[in-house]
Amino acid sequence: MEGTMNPVLRQIWAELGIAEQVIAEKQLRLYDEAESLIDAEIADDGRVWQLTPAAAAAWHAMRQAALDDGIVLRIASAYRGTQRQVELIRRKLDMGQTIATILQVLAPPGCSEHHTGRAIDIYTPGGPVVEEAFETTEAYHWLAHNAQRFGFALSFPRDNPYGYVYEPWHWCFRPTQLA
Repeated sequence: MEGTMNPVLRQIWAELGIAEQVIAEKQLRLYDEAESLIDAEIADDGRVWQLTPAAAAAWHAMRQAALDDGIVLRIASAYRGTQRQVELIRRKLDMGQTIATILQVLAPPGCSEHHTGRAIDIYTPGGPVVEEAFETTEAYHWLAHNAQRFGFALSFPRDNPYGYVYEPWHWCFRPTQLA
């Protein structure tokens, strides 16, 4: 585990109906929240997506390389803190979804790579956004062949051990994996 178990997370999980044994069974990691973030991109709707400085630099280099190859990459989601993760889960619970269903698409608070400021959900304008169909786009194919050169890796391939759905849009900057 990257982060250390703390009583606040235990309380949050209990309030959301997430059993601690689920974390252990899925072998989920705890992630520390990013301490240093910079603005990496501004969405068309004005939302500001933040990443750590190193992840932002790698993102900018990768986005430019893709653009040089005629591929437009945009951020659909980047850093989000524990409280934002709680809000997203609560919204789904309020819509009547079970926690088991929710945990196929959202990590428990404390276990999301987005907390690190190194994870990004990527889309291409006019293409599907945070949908499996993203894998059919030229942007995904470009990422599959080039993202590792910039230190990005696909986090949740098909049949991943964490029980998450396949997320061809979710890439995490892991500088140790620079090609």
